[in-house]
Amino acid sequence: MKTLTISEINELLQGELIGNTDQQIIGPETLENATEQHITFIGSSKYIKDWATSNACAAIVSEKFTIEAAEGKAIIKVKDADLAMAALLEAYNPPPPILEGGIHKTAAVHPSATIGKDCQIGAGCYVGKNVVLGAGVVLYPNVTIFDETTIGAGTIVWSGTVIRERCKIGMHCIFHNNVSIGADGFGFIPSPDGQGLTKVPQIGNVVIGHQVEIGANSCVDRGKFSSTIIGDGCKIDNLVQIGHNSVMGRACIMAGHSGLAGSVTLGDGVIIGGSASIKDHTTIESGAIVGAGSGVMNNVPAGQTVLGYPAQPARDMLKQWVAMKKIAKG
Repeated sequence: MKTLTISEINELLQGELIGNTDQQIIGPETLENATEQHITFIGSSKYIKDWATSNACAAIVSEKFTIEAAEGKAIIKVKDADLAMAALLEAYNPPPPILEGGIHKTAAVHPSATIGKDCQIGAGCYVGKNVVLGAGVVLYPNVTIFDETTIGAGTIVWSGTVIRERCKIGMHCIFHNNVSIGADGFGFIPSPDGQGLTKVPQIGNVVIGHQVEIGANSCVDRGKFSSTIIGDGCKIDNLVQIGHNSVMGRACIMAGHSGLAGSVTLGDGVIIGGSASIKDHTTIESGAIVGAGSGVMNNVPAGQTVLGYPAQPARDMLKQWVAMKKIAKG
């Protein structure tokens, strides 16, 4: 088990150390669950009151708060407690599961595939015809990469993920368990006889930029034609749906259970809250925010925050909610 002293932690965080503790610290923990071997953090004023009753031997605290260090306990004051905690979590982060070097004997790799230096391919993986894996790509057991897909250097693909044919994946991406990349988009039209539905072939692909992270059980559908595109640095939560021919700009965030219908366009830095849904052929411009549970039916201007179903500018929606509460009270 890794341990650090309070001085080592303070050196890492470059904060202001107040008080002291002799404890060997085994890691960070919440205020209520911490033992005397844990360090905790306080990034919001509503948690200050809990410091007095916490068993933690130390706390990372935002410098704007006034908190006293009790006897035998220490405080590290930092500019941003959340960023400091992220750095500390990285220091305590245990190593990932270890794969046997190279290609596992049970993996099926097509002879035409190009495998870069230091790649690791786990048990039960399938790598198809003309696939290209850049240097240091890691495929955990039971990953499937279909024909003519390219994956950039340093990308990590966790078990159960399927990347369909002709997709292009950037460098240093992370795909968590059971991600689906490049499945058919949802394309159907009424049959001429009116008795059913005709499937529309989906002949495009998916193009994903660098340093993209996609959570477990999320789906990115291939384009009907051309590409579904996810820009550099996008972070996508678990159980997210991205429809065919959608385009996400750089550094967008999508929280769990949210979804883009077909041909949605997001600018750079767009934030989509949990369980929000975006209508097809809608554009959400750079820096806009869609509140959790909202339904976006129309374009959203740059920098605007929208809420509700159907989504409206946040200020207007909040006024409506207040008016409805007044009406309900009579």
